[in-house]
Amino acid sequence: MELVFATNNQHKLEELQALLGSKIKLLSLNEIGCTDEIPEEQPTLEGNASQKAFYVFNKFGYNCFADDTGLEIEALNGEPGVYSARFAGEEKNPQANMEKVLRLMGKIKNREARFRTVISLVIAGAETQFEGIVEGEILIAKQGDKGFGYDPLFMPAGFQKTFAEMNMAEKNGISHRGRAVEKLVQHLNSIK
Repeated sequence: MELVFATNNQHKLEELQALLGSKIKLLSLNEIGCTDEIPEEQPTLEGNASQKAFYVFNKFGYNCFADDTGLEIEALNGEPGVYSARFAGEEKNPQANMEKVLRLMGKIKNREARFRTVISLVIAGAETQFEGIVEGEILIAKQGDKGFGYDPLFMPAGFQKTFAEMNMAEKNGISHRGRAVEKLVQHLNSIK
């Protein structure tokens, strides 16, 4: 089965192909000739994932899935949430985003946070959504240099290292995206 993954993020593409294995051939936006800036204008992760998947399906005719992920910090009332990628500004600078989180968290004792991914799958115009959550905490300083986004600040519950200190296999085994993709893969295997 061929499926388009609506992202230009090479890290996500590699993570997802590793999780999907060889049964499903993942096509990138480049491979289908999509150079559009796909809109993400919704106020929720669910809405953004849906908007992106339907955009590709409607414009290019490919079965598609899209995800949206947010870091939800309890002490910041769930922020940055849907605005995680552009928390510090429209330029989507990961370093600036992390610095803003560290600044806002300051001396706050409650460091509880979670990463949440929502995947929207559109096949023949019908949508199914999948959610993956991993609980954890925000550290007071960055640790590690792997991964991307907020990975150096986030330590998943039950671990003594951040996502940025884990290799891809370790992270995929417990990550929010991994959990959502696991549900996606189970669903895809059930409809073949």
